[in-house]
Amino acid sequence: MNRLQELFSFQQQESLLFTRLDFWLFFMLVMVVFIFIHKKYLLRSIFLTAVSLFFYFKTSGNFVLLLGLMLLLNYGLGLLVDRTHVKSRQVFWLSLGVSINLAGLAYFKYAYFFTQAFNAQFGTDFNVVNQFAVWGNELFGKGSFVDKILVPVGVSFFTFHNISYLVDISRKEIKAARNFFDYALYVTYFPHLIAGPIVRARDFLPQVNAPYQLSKYDFSWSLWMIGKGLLKKLVFADYIAVQFIDKVLDAPETYPGYVGIIAMFAYSLQIYADFSGYTDMAIGVSKLMGFTLLENFNSPYKSVSVADFWRRWHKSLGSWLRDYLYIPLGGNQKGSIATGIMTAVILGFLYFITGWVELWYTYGILLVVYLLLWQFWKAFRSFAVRDLNLLITMVVGGLWHGASQNFVIWGAMNGLALVLYNYWKKISPYEKSNWWLIRAWRIFLTLSFITFTRIWFRLPEAEQPLLFLQHITQHFDWKLDTWYLVWNTYQVVFYLIILGFITHWLPQSWKDRTVQFFAKWPMVFQALSFALAVFVLYQAVSDSFKAFVYFQF
Repeated sequence: MNRLQELFSFQQQESLLFTRLDFWLFFMLVMVVFIFIHKKYLLRSIFLTAVSLFFYFKTSGNFVLLLGLMLLLNYGLGLLVDRTHVKSRQVFWLSLGVSINLAGLAYFKYAYFFTQAFNAQFGTDFNVVNQFAVWGNELFGKGSFVDKILVPVGVSFFTFHNISYLVDISRKEIKAARNFFDYALYVTYFPHLIAGPIVRARDFLPQVNAPYQLSKYDFSWSLWMIGKGLLKKLVFADYIAVQFIDKVLDAPETYPGYVGIIAMFAYSLQIYADFSGYTDMAIGVSKLMGFTLLENFNSPYKSVSVADFWRRWHKSLGSWLRDYLYIPLGGNQKGSIATGIMTAVILGFLYFITGWVELWYTYGILLVVYLLLWQFWKAFRSFAVRDLNLLITMVVGGLWHGASQNFVIWGAMNGLALVLYNYWKKISPYEKSNWWLIRAWRIFLTLSFITFTRIWFRLPEAEQPLLFLQHITQHFDWKLDTWYLVWNTYQVVFYLIILGFITHWLPQSWKDRTVQFFAKWPMVFQALSFALAVFVLYQAVSDSFKAFVYFQF
């Protein structure tokens, strides 16, 4: 009885992470039932929606009620947008839906951030009230809910799913789902629910009522993806983070500066292995159930430029921001009123959260230069519009990652780099060079820049990045005897870091041939070797599992 109560109760330490054996037991039970009902499409949707909601409950507790409420709301709004033929009414329902979704995201994710910034700027003393807790305590008894606003796991992801669904209906790219459970399955489908990839309704909904198909190669490929994802997460993300990265970056002043630099490059490996490991497992699990999720990473550390990097990294988020923010702003073709409004809003926002008066001086100078170029150099106008829209998109992307000024700075730095690269590539003599040495140099420079900006990503507190940079520059402390001590202490970790980057940089054709070789094995041997590899992997990694980095987003 106690075990049954534990099963249907929320315990943070018992969350159904992909790295926990409990999840794989859960998935096996889901597959057993799925095999018997996969031809009954409505029952299949109801079942998968139910287990997805259970999965979310085990991960986020009572926030499953919020998810259910948003499902009902957006399903109804989708029907209204679809069935309304009067343009003004359609715009009203769409605007209402987008506003409600963004308001929910702002409340749960940014309430403290904006309130603290407002108090700091205007000397006020406003407090954030968890109104949902107040209502819950009134309804169920005092003290039933915590008074602090907690961020639901994956809130950004299912918010983006809902917004893209409504927008695509208004654009006539899809029809609203007539069956509630088809739509609910699209939003709640448990492999992508809490950490992506971001899936478009136009890609997923046609698969909901499609016949179940799983070829021998699909089975082999799925096992390979799941195994690869587990290896990335448990070894190249968790082990390196626990044994080295967290120790150094949580107390960088206790290590020589060069160790901090190594730790930052290791962090680039960690965050890639963590997030791509999750999506690899999500894609593999989905394929076993007959659903295809699109690739989310394409060897991003092979990138030869910052533009190339953002085409390869978190592709589902990049395409979402492109289609629902960058292009509506005007893209690289023309400006819009929204471009000017968003520019003013973002600059005001940056000043609001930082209090930097210098920002306004810099903005004033840049604005004068910008207006002069706009007036007297017509060719500049298209470039300027593209650059502004690009900067806006990247700043918003930074803010999406977290409620911190450092995330905004991180996004702005990457946006500025993209703008500068667009001009540099027009004059660079090496842009079209295929010489391996030039390519290797460009890969190194790109990785170094991305790693540098991630100081603001990994250290989100206001002053931490600058203090970190100050330490590594002023206390580099390169000494041979110190290096021997560091090497002997973290020898295994350093070998894993080197191995991680080497395997990442291997030619894609080599990796494809490895998968094809594995697919030729008899299915029994594939399953046995996979089970053995997973067993060894779990035995070798003894540290407690870390939550996926992108859960916080």
